[in-house]
Amino acid sequence: MNKYTIIAGVNGTGKSSFRGVLEGQRINLGQIIDPDLIAKENSNNLFLASKIAVQKINTCLKNHISFTQETTLGGRTVISTAKKARIEDYNISLYYIGLSSSDESIVRIENRVKKGGHNIPTADVIRRFETRFNTLIELIPLCDEVQFYDNENGFVKVGEILNGTFYFLGNYRPKWLLDFYNIYNSKK
Repeated sequence: MNKYTIIAGVNGTGKSSFRGVLEGQRINLGQIIDPDLIAKENSNNLFLASKIAVQKINTCLKNHISFTQETTLGGRTVISTAKKARIEDYNISLYYIGLSSSDESIVRIENRVKKGGHNIPTADVIRRFETRFNTLIELIPLCDEVQFYDNENGFVKVGEILNGTFYFLGNYRPKWLLDFYNIYNSKK
């Protein structure tokens, strides 16, 4: 069965680093579609990178190729892709990486820029942080597997959704996860 893996979280949460963790666990991620890397390869043109990413996704779906997408969940593309993948009988796994404050995301982005990485306007980070759960709530029913990781101090698996039921894992309850849990349960 083909697999569509989604690594999601606002800017600066560590999506690319988490992908490295999954690769280290030898999880088959198929073709990696990383808009940030595509942008870097195209003079940091984010619009062009987004267009190329969508083309790569459509090629994978058309040719039944497993693939992984990194996303901030800021647009509608991931919902559309998940619906198409569902029709094509893909297994869909979602890994959501969270932080409890937009300030932490902004600091991490500033550190990334100091190391030669790409910048994201602060206003965009704050807007995405404030609306971070909107698309997530809509995406979850399309997924076969949903896992939540906190990245305040390294990746810690803190929750999962199985058969529509949310489960906390361990004793650590980051603020962002509690916020999400309350929203998720209010929508059921």
